[in-house]
Amino acid sequence: MITPLQIEKRLTDLSREIEAAHDELTEAELGYHTAKALLEIAMARSRMAVAHPDHKLTSVQREDMALIENSDAHYQLAIAEAKVKAARANANRIRTQVDIARSVSVSVRSSLEL
Repeated sequence: MITPLQIEKRLTDLSREIEAAHDELTEAELGYHTAKALLEIAMARSRMAVAHPDHKLTSVQREDMALIENSDAHYQLAIAEAKVKAARANANRIRTQVDIARSVSVSVRSSLEL
């Protein structure tokens, strides 16, 4: 049988996990946006570099050349975005566990009142 004390401990533990997940998400968001900004700057520099009057490239070709020249930054952006999504998923998982613990708590209290 689950006791109210066990539920209280679990809710406290989940609260700590939520705080840790929030910190992780904040760090991931910062990394993501930093990488995105660096990529955008690098892409703009590349587009400017290929925007020479002697070049007869289409806009798509210029974009492709810029992307190729900045592939490392693009890769880092993809990694950062993945970390953000993982952190969000973890935070949602913890919220779900809190909701489940609350439901169990209500159930335990009801059974104790009987």
